[in-house]
Amino acid sequence: MKSKNAILFVTALSSFLTPFMGSAINIALPAIGSEMGMDAIGLGWVMTAYLLSAAVLLLPLGRLSDIYGRKKFFIAGVIIFTLASLFSAFATNSVILIIARAINGAGGAMLYATALALLTSAFPKNERGKVLGINVAAVYLGLSLGPTIGGFMILAGGWRSIFLLTAILSIIILPFALRNIEKEVLNSKPEKFDITGSLIYTLSLAFIVIGFPSITKVNGLIFFTAGVAGFLGFFFIEKKSLNPLLKPEIFKGNQVFVFSNIAAFINYFATYALVFLLSLYLQKVMGLPAHKAGLILMAQPVTMTLLSPVAGKLSDKIEPSIVASLGMAVTVVGLIALSLIDADTQPWFIISMLILMGLGFALFSSPNTNAVMSSVAPVNYGAASSVLGTMRLTGQTFSMGSSMLIFALIMNENGKSLSNTSGLLSAISISFIVYALLSVAGVFFSLKRGNLRNKNISNNE
Repeated sequence: MKSKNAILFVTALSSFLTPFMGSAINIALPAIGSEMGMDAIGLGWVMTAYLLSAAVLLLPLGRLSDIYGRKKFFIAGVIIFTLASLFSAFATNSVILIIARAINGAGGAMLYATALALLTSAFPKNERGKVLGINVAAVYLGLSLGPTIGGFMILAGGWRSIFLLTAILSIIILPFALRNIEKEVLNSKPEKFDITGSLIYTLSLAFIVIGFPSITKVNGLIFFTAGVAGFLGFFFIEKKSLNPLLKPEIFKGNQVFVFSNIAAFINYFATYALVFLLSLYLQKVMGLPAHKAGLILMAQPVTMTLLSPVAGKLSDKIEPSIVASLGMAVTVVGLIALSLIDADTQPWFIISMLILMGLGFALFSSPNTNAVMSSVAPVNYGAASSVLGTMRLTGQTFSMGSSMLIFALIMNENGKSLSNTSGLLSAISISFIVYALLSVAGVFFSLKRGNLRNKNISNNE
């Protein structure tokens, strides 16, 4: 049956899949490093390749899906994601694995670009916070089960089994999507796609992300500078384009949209590397096996899974900026506390802080998503979803990139091995301090967005 609840099920299932794989792989990184001889920075690229690919392709793919149909791109995303997961499972060396992860990211970008837009279009505004909260809960359920299931799968069948399971889950989504997502009524004369702007945007963002982790070196600085210059050129070209990649009207005078997206970028920048860092800490500093580390890391996403629908529903009644800003403030407290961990820290302290961080993430994510999607008219849902997804993925990529940068600065060239536990611990603690300071800035931008309820938006209720 084609209904809004069926759309909720399909989009929630796809939203579960990508974080499940990501969090499961996080717990598998030490095992991957041991088999393939990769150091901490190399393992960072196993995660970053996916995020980089998804981030640079999300906006162009979102625009194409608005023009040619979101259902087509959602289905294509599921297929590409499945195949790339299989390629990752059978990778014979680190280069092939990283390339396969980049292809994984392209499929993920198609899912990110369409899922929120499909969901928002299916539900009236007064139910949007609730269903977006359910969707966010699906994301956090994936994050919850990933470390635990991943840890036990590594124990039973090795890290490659995680990619095989991901491929199977992806295939399950396909028939439900084909049956339940309706085709959109498209314009008989579709808008032209901004190829030039898209190429400049994609290359510029890629250069920035690639250059950022090694910005202290000449090559990194050149890449980063070229990316910033490319973005300046991109904005100049977009102003004069008849069919821009980004429509100016969704930004112009829309303070809620602009500052909600900035807050999202900062939040993911400051928090995404948390599991990566704690996975290394629990397994390499504390010496726990993968399945026990996975059980500890469950504390945060389980908390988010339980509380995200509540937070989303709360943002239907209370101004989203208040709820989201409170969440970011709670995150600051958790990050400061985690910066104090050492080799003798007890597991109960880690679990307590992960629960606290889970509360902060839940209070921020659903209300912030509600604010973004409710601040634009229905015709711009696809663009708004793509911008928010880009902020999320770019923030996550910068989070991983900043961790790799800190590892490179703290651990010398001969000491980047995972066996250098003192260097790992120093890099992890400094990372948490940096992310806590970033989150303080995030509270400011979250509060600065203003009130959504004072904004008149032409919506189809």
